[in-house]
Amino acid sequence: MSNSGGRFAPYRNALTAVSGRTGTPLPSLIISFAILHELTAIVPIVGIFYTARSLNAGERVVNAVALKRDGSIDGQHWVTTRLRSWVDEGEQWAGRVGRRYGIFGFEKGKVVDQTQTSELSGKLAGDVANAVLAYGAVKALLPVRIGLSLYLSPMFSRTVVEPIRLGGLRLLGRRPKSL
Repeated sequence: MSNSGGRFAPYRNALTAVSGRTGTPLPSLIISFAILHELTAIVPIVGIFYTARSLNAGERVVNAVALKRDGSIDGQHWVTTRLRSWVDEGEQWAGRVGRRYGIFGFEKGKVVDQTQTSELSGKLAGDVANAVLAYGAVKALLPVRIGLSLYLSPMFSRTVVEPIRLGGLRLLGRRPKSL
């Protein structure tokens, strides 16, 4: 490519500036962001699932969000449409995870055909509804998760990722490169 760095050059320049300002190597900063981003998804999904389970809130909240008072789906408003899509995605996710690990009342490894899938949709109950609620809440928290991951990445890189990287280099008998 002849155009000074390609189309990602502005992003790379901005990330390099952040790396220099925070005193952490760029690869370490990116790995830190990825780890924190996943942790900010896993921890809330588990916490929200068990909170909803203990309060028996999953079924009520999911059905209140997804259905109108008369039981029909309200597709008129953007927010309702977005929430309904998260409920559908969450239901599919809960089914995949449930069948893979044998949780949420699903049998482990059982293949579900199209007729069984349509029987599962509709009114969600029990742990599936709690999983759908947790999934939707984590999706809604995405902007907060990204901001938190960006904010904590330099500190996490300096205190966790870099010591592990340097220890691995020492173990292999290599000298670490400086910034």
